[in-house]
Amino acid sequence: MLRFERDGRDGRVARLTLDREGRLNAIGSDTVAELNAVLDTIETDPGLRVVVITGAGRCFSAGADITELDTLADGAAFGRFIGSLAAVLDRLAALPKPTIAAINGFAFGGGFELALACDLRLASPGAQLGVPEIKLGLLPGAAGTQRLARLLPAAVAKHLLMTGAPIGADEALRLGLVNGVHDDVVGAALTLAGSIADGPPKALAAAKRLVDQGRELGLAEGIALERAALVELFDTTDRVEGVAAFLAKRPPRFTGG
Repeated sequence: MLRFERDGRDGRVARLTLDREGRLNAIGSDTVAELNAVLDTIETDPGLRVVVITGAGRCFSAGADITELDTLADGAAFGRFIGSLAAVLDRLAALPKPTIAAINGFAFGGGFELALACDLRLASPGAQLGVPEIKLGLLPGAAGTQRLARLLPAAVAKHLLMTGAPIGADEALRLGLVNGVHDDVVGAALTLAGSIADGPPKALAAAKRLVDQGRELGLAEGIALERAALVELFDTTDRVEGVAAFLAKRPPRFTGG
């Protein structure tokens, strides 16, 4: 089950909670379908500006539902399952709104891949992050190998993939995998989300797009993409509001125009 709540001032933060506490929030086909449906709402609702994802109980997610995987007939059936999971995580990663994973407890396998698909990650002090699929004779299949390789030095990513050993919150912070470690990780994520939600939506979407797309481009192409985005932002009503608020020495009130 995936719980969807509106949080923050004026309900601008979408709070998603993996809620299969008895199964350690394992991700199955039902979770994939529910996340797809929730993304339909988030994508089309301009009032929702930031997304926070967490898990119920003592963990973020133990990963893909092994019980369901054990019922799959063959590699083709597994391919369909992992393909659907990868597709919804790609959709989350491409969402033009900032996303934050609040990692309470451990995030393994597909659960870690879900966190990797978010823009920002916060962790609780006792959090453990890992990709243990190698111990099942497998590897992450929902872009985990690729996102890890883009976020970490190659040797570190290979070590996690080849050993299946998890890393703790402090080490993840040192490596840049998480943006902060907090005792109340959900509260910290909601506070951060509320702060970001006060920002100009079009500029936030552009910042996300420029970083994500720019990593795949040469420097000159990335700079050109940046300049084009800035020209577009200059003509927005939020840019006018931001300058007016600065000159009037008051907080800006961004509407997304």
